[in-house]
Amino acid sequence: MEEAGREKDRAVVVVVEDLGAAAKDAASISTKPGKRYPLTLWIAILGLVMLVGVYIFSLSLKQNGMLFGLMQTNMIEKEREKPCHDPRIPDTEIPYVHYPTPKTYDREECACTGVRFFAILSMQRSGSGWVETLLNSHPNISSNGEIFSVKERRSNITAITKTLDKLYNLDWYSSAAKNECTAAVGLKWMLNQGLMKHHQEIIKYFNRRGVSAIFLLRRNLLQRYVSILANAHDSAMKQLNGTHKAHVHSKDEAEILAQYKPTIDKKMLITELKRSDKLAADAMASFKNTRHIVLYYEDVVRNRTKLIDVLDFLRMPKRKLSSRHVKIHTKRLRDHIDNWADVNNTLTGTRFESFLNG
Repeated sequence: MEEAGREKDRAVVVVVEDLGAAAKDAASISTKPGKRYPLTLWIAILGLVMLVGVYIFSLSLKQNGMLFGLMQTNMIEKEREKPCHDPRIPDTEIPYVHYPTPKTYDREECACTGVRFFAILSMQRSGSGWVETLLNSHPNISSNGEIFSVKERRSNITAITKTLDKLYNLDWYSSAAKNECTAAVGLKWMLNQGLMKHHQEIIKYFNRRGVSAIFLLRRNLLQRYVSILANAHDSAMKQLNGTHKAHVHSKDEAEILAQYKPTIDKKMLITELKRSDKLAADAMASFKNTRHIVLYYEDVVRNRTKLIDVLDFLRMPKRKLSSRHVKIHTKRLRDHIDNWADVNNTLTGTRFESFLNG
């Protein structure tokens, strides 16, 4: 029995010694330095992660594009189901043909006359007033002027969309408003009247509501600048019998206003031309994915048939267009600037030199 007890004690000692050895081995293993991976391996892993990220992002873009396509398809199908749908209208045109139901009157027999929504996007003194009167001479077009010249209407995006909704619902009353059978309704919108400030939301609105943009710009920004200065002078001096007129309807009035020759600040001239150029370029870049057409004032002056392109763009029947507006500055540009020599020296050798030949 004593012998059995000694055997048991020896077994316990052996177990303890084994446990101690195992603990020692574990300690020696844990104190060994960790394995280091080469830098090239880390770079490869990082590159793989970036590739996976790009792939996931591209899938997201593709899904968004498919979603937009499905939305367009659903919209086309809904339009087909409406009682006023015209089967002759191509699928690509359906998002731009509307059948408004005004709150202020009944369109009666014209309820199923399709209406196109448009906006003339321009800058002050770029011929937008003249072109708008030409379009308004068409019996089916109503362009309602500079609606957003009133600050309250452009104070925020909610005020802007509320105003646009009222306009495109044919509830906006102005001297340009036509009868119940209007087939194209729009406005004249200056780039600095909240348009570029809220351009992202407005682009979404245009695409959602099917609004077509008509860009009307001026190639010669120096001529535009002269017109701005002359108009500001008349606004202050009121040269026509104590009244200010931004546009005139007689040659006599035009000659009176053309007598003023502004003195241009040569130090600020290039800065002003660059600012105007950038504003126009930014606008066209921002709205490039909307349905749009670009028109230049000088092209319309030289060739009135350019407006036929606008009628085609709006899908309006061709008509002879007319306007009572009379051009104010008709002489050489040098004859409308008081300090022509300074202006000529300032712009010679710059990217704006071609403006001197206006």
